[in-house]
Formats: sequence, structure tokens, C-alpha cells
Amino acid sequence: HLGWFVVLVPVAGGLIVGLMARYGSAAIRGHGIPEAMEQVLFNESRIPARMTFLKPLSAAFSIGTGGPFGAEGPIIATGGALGSFVGQVLRVSAEERKTLLAAGAAAGMSATFSAPVSAVLLAIELLLFEYRARSLVPVALASAAACGAHMAMVGSAPAFTMPTVAPPSGEALAIYVSMGIIVGFASMLVTRAVYAVEDAFEKLPIHWMWWPALGGVVVGVVGVASPHTMGVGYDNIDRILSGELTGQAVMIFCALKFVSWALSLGTGTSGGTLAPLFTVGGGLGSAIGAAAAWAMPAAGVDVRVAALVGMASIFAGASRALLASVVFAFETTRQPMSLLPLLGGCTTAYLVSALSMKHSIMTEKIARRGMRVVSDYTTDLLEQLLVGDVAASPVVVLEATDPCEKVRAWIAGRAEGSSHQGFPVVDDQGRLVGVITRRDLLDPSANGDGVRVMDLVRRPPAIVFDDSSLREATDHMVREGIGRLPVVTRRDPSRVIAILTRSDLIEAQSRRLDAEQRGEPRYTWRGRRPAVVAAVRPDPVRPT
Repeated sequence: HLGWFVVLVPVAGGLIVGLMARYGSAAIRGHGIPEAMEQVLFNESRIPARMTFLKPLSAAFSIGTGGPFGAEGPIIATGGALGSFVGQVLRVSAEERKTLLAAGAAAGMSATFSAPVSAVLLAIELLLFEYRARSLVPVALASAAACGAHMAMVGSAPAFTMPTVAPPSGEALAIYVSMGIIVGFASMLVTRAVYAVEDAFEKLPIHWMWWPALGGVVVGVVGVASPHTMGVGYDNIDRILSGELTGQAVMIFCALKFVSWALSLGTGTSGGTLAPLFTVGGGLGSAIGAAAAWAMPAAGVDVRVAALVGMASIFAGASRALLASVVFAFETTRQPMSLLPLLGGCTTAYLVSALSMKHSIMTEKIARRGMRVVSDYTTDLLEQLLVGDVAASPVVVLEATDPCEKVRAWIAGRAEGSSHQGFPVVDDQGRLVGVITRRDLLDPSANGDGVRVMDLVRRPPAIVFDDSSLREATDHMVREGIGRLPVVTRRDPSRVIAILTRSDLIEAQSRRLDAEQRGEPRYTWRGRRPAVVAAVRPDPVRPT
């Protein structure tokens, strides 16, 4: 009803967001999730407290004045900022603060869409970078609590209305899975388009504070042609999934929505990506489903299911959050018969995206800043191997009463075992006293008469048990600032049975690489438990 004056509304919103970013915090720019990921990975999950109100306020101005964004990204960022703030007030560790951040982010998404399981999966795939009970349990409880609050205040209806669908036939399932290939390429093009717009704005000779206002011009012009492209557009997703918006109309609408969203998001304004991606993907899936239903009527392709598969697949391809995409589409529609098409379509889209794009829409911005994001979860070799399987044996030890002069002569003679960089020291009963290094023995201060090995021991020994993992041993080395650990048993922790060095850790990784090259499914060391302990005596040198 405003006519062409509607263009001024998103422009005004862009000006406000630009001013808030310039004089409040530049961190409000963007769609929220990449910024939260960056704080988790490179800033010990520390988000400034002002972000808890600046981010939702900027998103309210951006979306409320017609910005074609979803509210979920800013809400996730706000929840994460609140969790980080609590973690900073309580002065917890960085790992605990990361869990609080992820719990807040998951709660924000769960409260928005009443989708608690997918919120947890999204936190695991994009924020936690781990799957452990200490982080999973708090995040799951926060997500469940937020969903309960949503149901109490809003109701238990699904986020998107979709008629009940029938189980897919074999032919229809094959089409849904094949759709993922097309949608996967579309997710790649969408990601590249958004960052191409960002690159274009970087070249403008004006301050970035004015960019959101320029994007608002595009939003307003497109809004004149298609008013439904403005705002979050959850009603548009409803229309697509219910089959109300189909054919040529859905293609034109989704094209306009994509242009408005990509050009506006590329300006660095505040807004989310999930709802626009769902709209574009849903429209693309609906169009592909309609074409397949026309070309192969016997296959029984349901245009509504095709739209749902397209909606979830484009997010899976763009964000690489495969499981979160599948479960989210199910939770927001509550259509159990769509799970199999969703899993197939999202998986193929994920595969195409992973093969054609190095970074996702979430990690591209971080990668452009020279930072590396690892999203693949693999079993840590150091967690699998035990110290007793790797530690070197037999171990050469020095007796505490040995004169340093005789030991240095033994080292100078290059006898067997004398080339080691460190030696455990034992008393007359063979009990561990400490550890001294080659440097300690060759130090000029140890040249005096009557100086014995025990005089060079400066602190109690740091030990490791033979049934500890290599990861525990490595962490112990780092904490103690040493390069070797005597290995003992829990039954008799005073007697050395082996020694673990940094070289042993490197050898473990080397053998893993050799095993992978040979195509072996798994490699572990066995049968290397130490049995003999050699002792150095002043004259002669003989084993104990």
C-alpha cells in the first residue's frame, strides 16, 4: 500500500544497522553462526556481553523493516552470547564456556522452531566440534528446556504446516535422492553468490557502515515487485510445503527472494540464512518435483515431499550440517514418511557440496581471515593406544648412588644405552627416585668430587601408568614441561618398567600412516610389554 515509498523502509533499517555496527559492535554484522564459530575456535568462546542485546536489536531493525532474512541466525547468536556471558561471569574454563555458548545457541534454535533434537545436532556439527558427554548433556538439557518453554507459551503445533504424506514408492525415492545432486550444485552456487556480493561491496569507495542501506534499496525494489520476499517469510515456506505455491509462480518468487537475500546479506547487515535457504530450496525442490511428476506420472512423486527435500538439502549442502538438516525438516513438519527421502536427498546434496566446495557458507568467512576450520570428526589415535604398547623397553636406569664422574665416563665411551637424552634414577631397592637428563649430567656444576646422581635430581618424578592412553601421557608431558615419562604399573608404581618419549609418540603416528598406506583397517602394537630393566653401574656396566 506504500507503493514505491516502500523502498525507503528497508533503507532506513539498513542505516540503523550500519550505525549500530559502527558505533556499537561490528560483530553484529553477518548471519550469526559463523561469528559464533569463530569465537568458539579462536577466542575461547568469549563473546562481549553487549552482543546479548545488540544482536537481537539489530536483527529486529533489519528484519522488521523488510530484510529478507530469518530470525533464527540472530537468535542462535544471541543465545550463544548469553551462554558465553554466563561463562565469563562464573569464570569457568574455556571448554565449559564453549559448552555454555553451544547450550545457549541450541536453546535459541529450539525455542524458535520447537525442534530440540535438530538444535542439539546443529550445535554438535557447527559449534561444539566434539561429541562428548560433558558437552552433549548440558546442550541437550538446554534445548529440551527451551522447547518446553516454547510449547508452554506458543503451543505444540509444528513450525510449518504440511498435509500428511504417503510412503514413497521406489521410483519416487530414487527421484528424491537424485534431486540432491541438483540441489547440491545449487547450494554451491548460492554460497559463491553471497560471497561474490561481499567481495563486490569490499571494492566500494565508501565506508561499510553505508552498505546495509544500499542493500536496502535492492530489498525495497524487489519488494515492490513481490511483497512476500520481504521479512522472514515463514508463511512462504508454509505455502510451498502445502502445495499452494507451485509451478512457474514458485520459481519466479524464489528467484526474487534469492536476489533480494543474497544482495542484502552480502552487505554485512544483520540477518539469518536458514529461512531464506529453506525458501529457495523448497521452491527449487517443488519445481523439480512438478517436472518429475509430469514426465513420470507412474512414479508417484509428491510435489510437497519434493519441496521438503529441496528445502532441507540446500541447507545440508550449504552448511554441511547433514544430520541437523534431516532432523530439522522432520521436526518442523512432523511427517515421518518424509524421513527416508530427506536422508537420501540431503546426503547426495552434502556429497556434491563437499566435492565441489572446500568451505561451507558457515566457514568461508572464517577461512578468508586466514583461519582453518576442521569439521571432520575422527577417532584420535592417541586415545586408542596404551602407553604400555608403545613405551620403549628395556629401559636404562641410573642408580642414585652412582658417582657422576663414572656415569659421564660411561656416556663418553658410547656404551649401549648411553645415547639416551634422559635416565630414570632408582635407589638400592630399585624404587624410582627421579629423572635426570643428559644435560644435567654434562653440566659443569656436576664436576665436583663426590657428586652423585641423586644430587642432580631436582624434583619428584612425573610418571605415567602403562594402562594410560597416549593422549593422557601427552597431556601430562605438556603440563609438566618434559619430554619423557617413566612408565610404571598401578600394582607397583615405584618401579620403572619402561620409558615413554616424544619420539615414541611420533613413531606411533608414523606407523599409523604406514598402516593406512598398506590399506590395513586398524593398527595397534601388541606384545611389546617390557620385561627387563638395565642398570648402569660405575664399574663395570651390567644389567640388573
